[in-house]
Amino acid sequence: MKKENIVTRKWGDRRKGKTDWARVDALTDEDIAEAVANDPDAVPIDIDWSDAVLIVPPKKKAISIRVDEDVLDFFKREGEGYQRRINAVLRSYMQQKSKPKKRA
Repeated sequence: MKKENIVTRKWGDRRKGKTDWARVDALTDEDIAEAVANDPDAVPIDIDWSDAVLIVPPKKKAISIRVDEDVLDFFKREGEGYQRRINAVLRSYMQQKSKPKKRA
């Protein structure tokens, strides 16, 4: 790495952004609506939230667990959220084992 590419800053120093906040503040609701209407990537959101149900995820408990290295590597290769996916696999196993057994 070249030394000229390294930037050091003191703790608490703030970088000035490139956003023109005065221009943003000057926009009217009509200006914003027109910009959205002319934006090909803007998709109208028409969602009925009246039947929405809030689901609070169960509280997680931090533990230490030993798993085979290849198992951990497999989940990590899938990207961020590997711990959540491992938890989902364990939950699925738990639910399958908790089902009442069918009699033949």
